[in-house]
Amino acid sequence: MKKTFKLITLTFFAALTAAFSGCKKDSEPPTLNTGDVFVLASTYVEISGVVTSDGGAQVIARGVCWNTSHNPTVEDNKTLDGTGTGYFSSSITGLSPNATYYVRAYATNREGTSYGNEVAFTSKAITLTRLTTASIKVISSSSAISGGYIISDGGDAITDRGICLGTTQLPTIDGTKIPADNSYDSFTSNLTGLNPGTIYFVRAYAVNGAGLAYGNQLSFTSGDKASLTVFKSGLAYGSVSDIDGNNYKTIQIGKKIWIAENLRTVKFNDGTTIPDVTGDADWVSLTTPGYCWYNNDAYSNKDAYGALYNWYVVEAASNGGKNICPDGWHVSSGTEWAALITFLGGEAVAGGKLKETGTSHWLSSDDSATNESGFTALPGGLRDPLNEWFEYPFGYIGSNGTWWSTTKDSPRLGVIWTYSESSDISSGMIDDSITGRSVRCVKD
Repeated sequence: MKKTFKLITLTFFAALTAAFSGCKKDSEPPTLNTGDVFVLASTYVEISGVVTSDGGAQVIARGVCWNTSHNPTVEDNKTLDGTGTGYFSSSITGLSPNATYYVRAYATNREGTSYGNEVAFTSKAITLTRLTTASIKVISSSSAISGGYIISDGGDAITDRGICLGTTQLPTIDGTKIPADNSYDSFTSNLTGLNPGTIYFVRAYAVNGAGLAYGNQLSFTSGDKASLTVFKSGLAYGSVSDIDGNNYKTIQIGKKIWIAENLRTVKFNDGTTIPDVTGDADWVSLTTPGYCWYNNDAYSNKDAYGALYNWYVVEAASNGGKNICPDGWHVSSGTEWAALITFLGGEAVAGGKLKETGTSHWLSSDDSATNESGFTALPGGLRDPLNEWFEYPFGYIGSNGTWWSTTKDSPRLGVIWTYSESSDISSGMIDDSITGRSVRCVKD
């Protein structure tokens, strides 16, 4: 009896084992392929993959894994790029430059992790930055602007960029170095503290992991009072000085003699000092005479553009009170501006006959800018902390010249405008006494 039971038991287990060995799994690991690698930089590549089958179970993770040795796994470096089947894209960052890596796509389901074919790539080598030096714009006798343009970053982040400046050729960062005002591909540097009438050499520079690179060399001569403003050649200019000792060219246009430069005195001609008002709130609330320099920067803007005065400076002169102009001169009136514009052919063309030629100060110019009058209008801009049309509190330097006249049709105040790329000149009235504008004087 015992033998019979043992035989039955063995037979049962043998049948059960045979039954299980004949069963097929209902799922298996996924199948997938590794795609192409796009080497974009020394530390960065993109690669694609495609999961062609989930193996009968949901793909719960997919991506790529990589290493500097063959057959990388998810135990090495990896990305995680979603779930499921189909195409996916991965970004690999933090690579070493000029190094060989091996990468495989992977996908995981409940049965395990599968890998695609192995692909090898070499990250880009870091090279020196390639850049050019931007053209130079002379702003005043002691300042200029230059910069550069990054053609290629060399496959690495640029950690420093700017301009090298010197009075000998091929200046380097071991001499005078002016960092850029921004970190864009196109950057600028303000060159200040220059000596008037001096030849300077500049080169853009940039630093990345491969080292220091320079752009092409340019040279310029810093401005001086004779060359800073482009006066009309062949005309008979006179001269006059204000109480501060500033010397100005003068020119006769029609029946009137005008000062051919924007006024830059900071005193009335009786010696009374006019306050330099730098704060915006103080400027807005001011109801007495005040002046400023564009951007509150006399260093860069005094010599060329003169001061910006509020209405109360002009009003003091127009009421027979304190006069800002030299003795024997007065702030130009609306009537005198109108006569000037008429003499030069009217508003449609007079602007071009008044404007300085070229782009030494105007951002752009055309054939209409002849300065045949000798007036030499410059685009000194204006101050208006409440104006929303430009990046207040200052605006329009390089593109507009704007001057006070003493004409007042209460509460409207007389102003005159000239424009870049236009022969127009406009005269009109405003209701805003807080703006800061240039002043021209006329001989009594």
